Amino acid sequence: MDITQNYFEFLGLPVAYQLDQQALSERSRELQKTLHPDRFAHLSDRERRLSVQYTAYLNEAVATLKHPLSRAQYLLHLEGVDTFSESSVQLDPMFLMQQMELRESVESVRDAADPEAEIDQLQSEVEAQMRELRGQFESFYEQATPSAFEAAATVVRKMQFIDKLGREVDALEDQLFDD
Repeated sequence: MDITQNYFEFLGLPVAYQLDQQALSERSRELQKTLHPDRFAHLSDRERRLSVQYTAYLNEAVATLKHPLSRAQYLLHLEGVDTFSESSVQLDPMFLMQQMELRESVESVRDAADPEAEIDQLQSEVEAQMRELRGQFESFYEQATPSAFEAAATVVRKMQFIDKLGREVDALEDQLFDD
């Protein structure tokens, strides 16, 4: 095991945006069994510490690759493109206007005649937008040019907006209907 490898190499998976989630889960379980600290309890302190480090790295890798947004960010990170820090990248005004309208819709759910239907509509909208953005990201990423990676980074920034909105809609649903 080598924690200097990228997450894909560490897990023995191809470096790609489209990822077989079942293969990720299976490989994760295999490595968990191999690396679990209990298997190293009878060994030296150094070997036990390495086991803990490997397990932590494995957990971080799986958490990152499991989710489309964090996987996209990680792929761009491997290409030297930072999408984690604040950016001066300008998002197009139409996208920003659409986000404002969606946020207003979230705020008005509580007062709607049928809040459940409004939440369902918002969740469908979030899912549709995220699907479209994932497709755009994959298209840019596969081009593998510096300008395409920058375009992919802009898509990731949009994905961050949509992901946050989706979490807000889910939290609102929990507040309204899990009483």
